[in-house]
Amino acid sequence: MTDIATFAAGCFWGVEASFRRVPGVVDVRAGYAGGSTANPTYEQVCTGNTGHAEAVRVTYDPAQVSYEALLEAFWQIHDPTQMNRQGPDVGTQYRSAIFYHTEAQRLAAEASKAAHAEALGAGREIATVIVPAGPFYEAEEYHQRYFEKHPGSAACHV
Repeated sequence: MTDIATFAAGCFWGVEASFRRVPGVVDVRAGYAGGSTANPTYEQVCTGNTGHAEAVRVTYDPAQVSYEALLEAFWQIHDPTQMNRQGPDVGTQYRSAIFYHTEAQRLAAEASKAAHAEALGAGREIATVIVPAGPFYEAEEYHQRYFEKHPGSAACHV
């Protein structure tokens, strides 16, 4: 039996590659979440007008990796204090977000965010939003496993 988690943490190429390395993760798909446009294209999402974030849908085996461990990986792979950007990528499509699928995920995400906010200390705030998961639209095939298809690519983080 597997579960699903959905995260946005900047350019989905690096986020996807990072989650693929987590033991217990069965599959990761790059896509678009959190917006209002049905079946958006990459070009549409890049305009910032769809409301979608570049996101990943993580399929994982909870007997091998907990949702809390996925949250820890999420916090480590990006800078959650940056609002609507990660590194050189700027726009709402690069926002930091946790899209929860269950009440248990929401509670775990909120507790994890609070713990990380406390660790940051005064003067720094986490920009990550925690919102209900809605439709997830898979990105075009050329975005899936991007770094495996383009070894040595320097685009975005991993």
